Amino acid sequence: MALEGETFSEVKEQVRVWVYDLGLATTFLTRLPFPMPERELEPGDLSRAMQTYPIVGAGIGLVAGLVLMAASELNLAPLACAMLGLAAAALLTGALHEDGLADTVDGFAGGRTRAEKLKIMRDSHIGAFGVLALVFSVGIRAAILSGVPGPGTALLVLIASGALSRAPLAVIAIRLDPARKDGLSGTLGRPEPGHVITSAILATLISFLALGVLEDGAVATLWALLGVAMTTGLIAWIAIKQINGHTGDVMGAVQQVSEIAALIAIGSVLAW
Repeated sequence: MALEGETFSEVKEQVRVWVYDLGLATTFLTRLPFPMPERELEPGDLSRAMQTYPIVGAGIGLVAGLVLMAASELNLAPLACAMLGLAAAALLTGALHEDGLADTVDGFAGGRTRAEKLKIMRDSHIGAFGVLALVFSVGIRAAILSGVPGPGTALLVLIASGALSRAPLAVIAIRLDPARKDGLSGTLGRPEPGHVITSAILATLISFLALGVLEDGAVATLWALLGVAMTTGLIAWIAIKQINGHTGDVMGAVQQVSEIAALIAIGSVLAW
């Protein structure tokens, strides 16, 4: 009986930690209020919470998909429905990742030295390169979503891509050093390998579950995983060359480009 009591306590503690991590990830990645226990953040809390990022990403995709489906009920054009869905996701996240993409492209394209690039990335103003990056990011995603067969399929695709595009953030955090110690990347810390693996497994499972009901959904997930992995590696390589590390903006760029890669892969398979 004592052993059973200890086992139950361990399970209860694990559940408590997971709920806390999920709440921390939700408040970090979105504007949603999440009831959190009143205590100071401990070292490792933010990095450990990365393992739940795919769950939050799937939730963001779900909201975007529901808005897309609601728009389709108004008989709006597929492209308009896709744009409204993406707008809902941006509103939900406070355009966190879009902002990171714009700042990263501005810095990498506009700065000559590492110091100049980091200075531009920290500047709140957006330049021509950043504007173009946002236009292409939203445009490509909306075009792909508008081309999938039906709003119900688009909902599932958004859930899968939302999960798959958040898992690479933990990979970047563990593989690259922070480019600056006083920024967001330095605050997050480096996750443990187990948390990175958990994040990848969750993203894969969510994608398989979401797309598994579709014809060739499993194949689409495999291609999306490959696309996300290649994209993450490419952005990581560029970040090392440009600023010798990562920042919060780089993570935002990784999410955006990974989502585009996942959508391209999934959309291509579903169109066959």
